[in-house]
Amino acid sequence: MLITLILKRLAAWRRYRANLRELGQLTDRELEDIGLSRGNVDYAARMSAGL
Repeated sequence: MLITLILKRLAAWRRYRANLRELGQLTDRELEDIGLSRGNVDYAARMSAGL
């Protein structure tokens, strides 16, 4: 049970890092097009990863 929880958390962390990397590569204009600003990229990446 503990191992399953750890693996789920690790997978969520990896999704977060991938989302953060992708969103970080977008221009401010591209972020605006999808309703984000540079200041809330971290929050959006966390929420989409389930953290």
